[in-house]
Amino acid sequence: METEQKFMKDLKIRRATEQEFQGAVDWAAAEGWNPGQNDLAAFYGTDPEGFMMGFMDGVPVSSLSVVRYGDSYGFLGFYIVRADLRGSGVGIATWNAGMAHLNGRTVGLDGVVDQQDNYRKSGFTYAGRNVRHTGIPKRDERPADALIRPTRPDDLPALLAYDRKCFPVPRENFLRTWIDPQGNSGRIAKIALQNGQVTGYGVIRNCLSGYKVGPLFAASKITAGSLMRALCATIEPTAEVSVDTPETNPDARRLAQQLGLSPVFETARMYKGDTPSIADHQIYGLTSFELG
Repeated sequence: METEQKFMKDLKIRRATEQEFQGAVDWAAAEGWNPGQNDLAAFYGTDPEGFMMGFMDGVPVSSLSVVRYGDSYGFLGFYIVRADLRGSGVGIATWNAGMAHLNGRTVGLDGVVDQQDNYRKSGFTYAGRNVRHTGIPKRDERPADALIRPTRPDDLPALLAYDRKCFPVPRENFLRTWIDPQGNSGRIAKIALQNGQVTGYGVIRNCLSGYKVGPLFAASKITAGSLMRALCATIEPTAEVSVDTPETNPDARRLAQQLGLSPVFETARMYKGDTPSIADHQIYGLTSFELG
């Protein structure tokens, strides 16, 4: 017991710099989570106070992101403990420090299967399953039901308004960087318009292996398919693409399978606090498992 107390006393949990948190991204890659190659700058800039790591003798041993959106919502991700220290108490100490950062807010997370019971014990409730579909997408020339074009800087206000239908709170700081109309990040964003009104948008980005599409938000399955095909047309035709589909929108799963993608991995969306009211039927692909 005395050894355990000394062990925990040596643990220091604090805000990590962006450079330090790159180590957590590397851990995520080693766990098979396949992060995007340029995700961290957009993630970290959303809430620089919300990226924590545990250190022992100056060496990182745990990580957790607890990103705040506005005054009422937060999202938890990157919950990783170095393999040789799992079960030692490092994880729960890091978790408690992170949850304190989100105190008083509704908190969302996407939990892997073997951790979901632990999240329930911490007060999280199940809201639905998310399934990652991966494969080489089928390509065709079927006509789009909307104008699909690259996003421009002056699209941001309209995109923010549309995004708010599908995300619990406004997230301007994140989207301004994530959409990246200047094209400097390796992410490509497309917008769908009908009669001058936004009816969807999507982003594709290069990952350690293949590409991910996220978010993919659209007013209809047809528009979502048009966006998905337009995004996939920007990458090499033999590349694998992943999209994380929520079971709360059955059309999302159907679209992924029609495009030739297969389920490879799943999480559960869980919330502590009130489950947000969002347009589930317009969510065809989550933005990310790390930031919601």
